[in-house]
Parts: sequence; structure tokens; C-alpha cells
Amino acid sequence: MKWWQQAVFYQVYPRSFADGNGDGIGDLLGLIGKLDYLQDLGVDAIWLSPHYPSPMIDCGYDISDYCDVAQEYGTLADFQILLDEIHRRGMRIVLDLVLNHTSDQHAWFQEARSSRKNPKHDWYVWREGNPGQRPNNWYSTFGGSAWEWNAATGEYYYHFFYKEQPDLNWNHPQVRETMFEVVRFWLKMGVDGFRLDAVGTIFENPDLPDHTSSLNQDELYRAYRMATNDEERRAIYLVGEKMYQEQHDRAEVHILMKDLRQVVDEFEDRVLIGETDDVAFYGNGEDELHLAFNFPLMRTSQLSAEWILENQQTRLAALPAGAWPCNTLNNHDSGRVYSNYGDRVNDEALAKLSLAVVLNLKGTPFLYNGEEIGMRNYYGFRLDQFRDPVSTRAYELERRLLGKGEGEALAYAARNGRDKGRTPVQWNASENAGFSPAEIQTWLPVAPEYLEGVNVAEQMAGDDTLWHFYRDLLQLRKHTPALVEGDYQPLHLEGNVLGFLRSSTFQSVLVLLNFHEEEVQIACRDGCPHARRLFSSHVDSEDEQSGEVIHLQPFEIWIGVLDT
Repeated sequence: MKWWQQAVFYQVYPRSFADGNGDGIGDLLGLIGKLDYLQDLGVDAIWLSPHYPSPMIDCGYDISDYCDVAQEYGTLADFQILLDEIHRRGMRIVLDLVLNHTSDQHAWFQEARSSRKNPKHDWYVWREGNPGQRPNNWYSTFGGSAWEWNAATGEYYYHFFYKEQPDLNWNHPQVRETMFEVVRFWLKMGVDGFRLDAVGTIFENPDLPDHTSSLNQDELYRAYRMATNDEERRAIYLVGEKMYQEQHDRAEVHILMKDLRQVVDEFEDRVLIGETDDVAFYGNGEDELHLAFNFPLMRTSQLSAEWILENQQTRLAALPAGAWPCNTLNNHDSGRVYSNYGDRVNDEALAKLSLAVVLNLKGTPFLYNGEEIGMRNYYGFRLDQFRDPVSTRAYELERRLLGKGEGEALAYAARNGRDKGRTPVQWNASENAGFSPAEIQTWLPVAPEYLEGVNVAEQMAGDDTLWHFYRDLLQLRKHTPALVEGDYQPLHLEGNVLGFLRSSTFQSVLVLLNFHEEEVQIACRDGCPHARRLFSSHVDSEDEQSGEVIHLQPFEIWIGVLDT
């Protein structure tokens, strides 16, 4: 097996992970100081969110230099130290790479917008027009027109995201070769691969046909917010899909992915991971991306046995031969597991079940920093504390389109923006949660839950804490071959109990997950194989499970090895 098939990945959001120089912003020095912590937890590989120079319009996904480190994070020399220290511990690191667009402050775009005669002008997507007469009716996914006027050249440039994020023209051969050299730059330095941001948006229909949605953006937003049930919301979503149908998931992107794969394959044992759930990005299983996320797994407010079984049946059947699954339940865009799948009564038990799902299903698991101590979504922002423009836009739309009061609009913006899951990691119970010195204002507020035991130091010092559960389950996976490489076989159980087998050449393991808040004795319709307990989340659990009836405690996670 490849290392990326065996590894547990842990996403580090650098601005919020560890502040090494005491300025209120996480940095590379802080991350270096926490590598022993990550190794002790059981992390095998780090996905580092953007660390490049950026004006931070979109929290680092607007890159102004692809071959450097943001000044607030450190230097290239610091990055090399980080890389060396990660590898010295037998761990790996993949970088976020944004292919679709640059920052409008990137030197390439500054040249491109200066003159039609500039050699880099055609590195971006331009169309003729007059002020107020845009090339078509396309929208930016973040609001407003997808076209921005550039007076110096008398043209519009295209941006799928913010106007400060102009799209690169990947039909230009110099763009391809220059970006491939960016990839080689980091691979030569020693990074182990890339997570590719927004891969589906790299190409758009060059004929620029108008979208055919029956609503404009404001009308779509209002209709969605006024919907009263899931059926209405689904119908509105389908109308919204027509709004962007000419702007993403073009066939050309797969040719590009094949070319990129060849570049990456120039280097031994590297990985490409796509921010997409489209299995087409696996290509034939060997010629495009190595991994594409199983995002459908996380698109629910309540995990259940039925939901997971249906997801696995659909997802695994859709993968091309040779493709490897990739599972996650959250990231920097989606908020935190503890809040997203909790019921406000049994949150910790449900967080444990969530981890058991990701770690034990077939495929590479991805975790997010702070999950291991049960960090929650934070909603207590003032308007001036938002750093995510998604939140500030949501606030404006709630006020303008729906007439919401200031407090109600602010609460909605906090819930539906991305800052809620990006607050600084809580390291201890000192002021600022040990993230930064007490007198420093952190870049986002520190969630006050750090005073209630939701911090690393107290959980590591305790015995029966979520942090210890994470480490124990990570260690179990690492030392149980079937949980890493085994095939997946669902069991037919009654009620809201998930059961499946993971079987490799020399080992088979039974996984049972009880999503009930009470003890269950349920039928295993085809008979459960005899298994001896390897792990349970309950001290009074059964030592063995077998036969037609299984016994589980409330929210129990039971994992056992089958007799050979």
C-alpha cells in the first residue's frame, strides 16, 4: 500500500493552530513546536492550509506569490525546518494549492491588467465590453457579477470567486508551464503532495452563453431563506445549479489533471488530493488524482446507520477500479464535528461515534485541528470581528433582502459563515487559551469554552477525556491492519446500529456502532461472526460478540477481531 492510503491526515489551519512569536496569528514556528504533540496523538500526515503571501481577502486562498511564505507565518527557511522536522518524525505534509485563480495583487495580474500588449495579459480571462455592459449574465459564486471592469485595458476580467481573485487562463501554454514549475518547486523542496483547491472551476464555457436560471442571485437567496421544508429547498437548489452550469466541471479539466499527474509522478511517492467529490477526478484510477473526498458523507445534520450504509453503498460502487476512498466529516469550510452532528445532550458521545466512522470505514481519513478536544462552533462574533467575507455578505443580505434586525442578522451570519470553525486552537486554561500571550488580541476571538476543560493541557492530563479517546482510536487503527487496508462488507442489523466487517489477507475485524442513546439487543439477520473485543468506548461492554443477537451499550463503539 502507498503511504497516503495508510495515513491519517490532520488539517492544520496555520493562522489558528499555534502562535510561535506571540503576535496573535498562528505561524510555522508555532506548528514546529507542536509536531511532537501531533505525533503523540497519532497523526501520520499534515494537510497545511495556505501558507503563501496573500492580502487575505479570502483567508489565504487569494495567493500573491506561489513560491514563498506569508511574512506573518515565517520564511522559506522556516518552512524548510518544518519540512525537515516533519520528515524526521516519519510524518508527511501536503500543501494547499490554488490552481483556479491568483490574487489581484499577484505580480502576474498587475502586469496583465496594465496593458493589452503586456506578455502576461492573456494569462487571465478577458472579454471585450463597455462599462456597465458585461460579456454575459454570469455570477460570482460569492456574490455579484463574475466580470470586473478594468479601465486600463477597456475590458472585463473573469472571476468565479471574489473580484480580488481573477481566474487564470489555463488554455495559455505559459500558464500551464509556469504553474507546473510552481508544483515542481515545492516537490523539489520535499513536500509530499498537494490538496487542490476548487479543481472543478478551472475552466468555463469559452462561448460564454448566458445562464438559464429563472432567478437572479438576490431572488435565489430570498427564496431559499423563505423555504419551509427540504423539498422546497431542494427545488430552489436545482434552480441555483442552472446559474453556474456553464462555469464549472468542464471536460477540459480532466486533461489538465492528467498532465498535472505526470508532473507529480516525476517525483517518487507523492499524492494529489482534490477538493471535489466527483469520482471522475480519479480518471481510470491511475492517471488523475489519487484521492477525492467523500463529501456526501458529511451532508447531513445527524449521522445514522442508514445514512452511512447508503453513502458507502453508493460511493464505493462509483469508484473506478484501483481508486482509493477518502473520508472526512469536516474541514475549515464546514464548521466543527462536535457542533455539526451533536444533539446538545449527547454531543461528546456523538463526536466519538463520528471519529469511529471516519477512522474505520474503508479509505484515507482526514481530521481537522481542534476536533480532538471537542472544539465547538463559535458564534459570538461582533460584526467587526468577522474575517470571512461570507459572513459579512450574509449579514448584508439578511438586512437588505429580508429586513432582519441587527442581532438576528448577526447571528445568522455567524452560523452560516466559516469563521465559526476557524477560531484559535485552545492549548490550556490560561488567558487566550495559551494560543497567544494574554495581552495580545488574537486574529479571531478565542472561544471561551477553553475555561470549561475544552483545552489540550487539561484533556491530556485527565484520564477519560476526548483527547485520550482520539489517541486510543488512532493507535488502534495504526496497529490493526484490517482497519487500514481491509475490504468493507456491511452487515444487516436492525435499528440505528451500524455494523460492518473490514477484512484483509490475514485479519478480519468487526465494527459495531450504536447510534441509540440506550442499550440495545438487536438481531443480526445473517448472523454475526464470532469476534473478540479489541476496543470499546464502554468499560462494561461485552468481551465477545457473535450469533444472531448483539448487545451494545448506549452510543457504544465496539471493535473486535474475528477468530481465524
